[in-house]
Amino acid sequence: MHPPHSHPVALSDYTPPDYRVEAVHLTVDLHDDVTLVQADLSVVANHDRAGGIRPLVLDGRGLVLRRVALDGRPLAAGEYVRDDETLTMHHVPERCTVSVSTELKPQENTLLEGLYRSGGTFCTQCEAEGFRRITYFPDRPDVLAVYTVTITADRATCPVLLANGNLAASGDLPDGRHYATWHDPFPKPSYLFALVAGNLVKVEDTFVTKSGRQVALQVYVQSHNRDKCDHAVRSLAEAMRWDEEAFGREYDLDLYMIVAVDDFNFGAMENKGLNVFNSRYVLARPDTATDADYAAIEGVIGHEYFHNWSGNRVTCRDWFQLSVKEGLTIFRDQEFSAAMGSPAVKRIQDVRYLRTHQFPEDAGPLAHPVRPGTYDAINNLYTATVYNKGAELIRMLRTLVGHEAFRRGMDLYFDRHDAPAPRWKTWSAPWPRHRGAT
Repeated sequence: MHPPHSHPVALSDYTPPDYRVEAVHLTVDLHDDVTLVQADLSVVANHDRAGGIRPLVLDGRGLVLRRVALDGRPLAAGEYVRDDETLTMHHVPERCTVSVSTELKPQENTLLEGLYRSGGTFCTQCEAEGFRRITYFPDRPDVLAVYTVTITADRATCPVLLANGNLAASGDLPDGRHYATWHDPFPKPSYLFALVAGNLVKVEDTFVTKSGRQVALQVYVQSHNRDKCDHAVRSLAEAMRWDEEAFGREYDLDLYMIVAVDDFNFGAMENKGLNVFNSRYVLARPDTATDADYAAIEGVIGHEYFHNWSGNRVTCRDWFQLSVKEGLTIFRDQEFSAAMGSPAVKRIQDVRYLRTHQFPEDAGPLAHPVRPGTYDAINNLYTATVYNKGAELIRMLRTLVGHEAFRRGMDLYFDRHDAPAPRWKTWSAPWPRHRGAT
């Protein structure tokens, strides 16, 4: 669990970030005993400096700090302030490069947040505040950056090196090591960062988008699970095709990767282009899986894929908008599952879930709005109310305005709030009243 904040976080206290990060160059050097992380951040002031230069505050938790540099110049201890939660620099130029070197021990990370190692595989989970356990960073969903990530590791133990985006380069290094560099051209918040390294095998297929682009579909699993991936690959292709037809959303990278991990504290995570799943939502074979297992895999595969637009390309301003991505995506995966099977049966299943999970929550001491006004611990927001009642609100809107008007509204929503759009690249205060919100 995330530790409670020293005081409740309130929606009414939101202010835009004082600094934004345009680009992140990350080098992650994986070893059995310690992992070294070098982060180079292209930082730009996002406040009126005529009223005074505000400090640059980076979030960090459980890290060993080795070095801090500003525009290539190492900083002395007196030039920054560090505590258990933050690294603060009081005098930074309007535009600069901040370089931070940290070390961590993924094999000792039992929280399964940030970078951890399980069964010999390195893996990340960064939603909601896990990235600050990898390096110092303004770890909030309204700071979007373009990431370039280089991973180095021992080839024998980690022959597969994955991160978000498209593979830019790879090759051998001395002493039996190798590297892979990944580039994600789409700005994303830090909670969508992903890294996987281990001894995995790949099951692959190809999907041709509506515009004729070829996308490689890749599912990575342990070798003994190779024969249990066919349904997951088919479900992914069906989800991509359905989203093109139902919402006009086409996939945007050259490949889409799914990794099945036995030890994963979420059901699945929608990291841009590199989804990480608990194995039970990927692996299925007719002699060992039920119809319900197949339906659950199809639904979760679809849910995480649909996040590529409702969550990744259009993300949250703050965590109080969690239902904007999760409630909307639950609605989208419900519609997908209904289209793949029986709409009536699917609707009965969804209502039964509401009655058995969300209704008791609404009727008890844990009742809260779909968009709460405060939270003590961020994990408290991941509820049936935020997810499933949020989906019902979206469904209600569609019922009120009709299918055609709803589709036009969704097109406008995606076009207006798409993160890579030019209007998002230069922010100004005050922040627009809605960002990624209906």
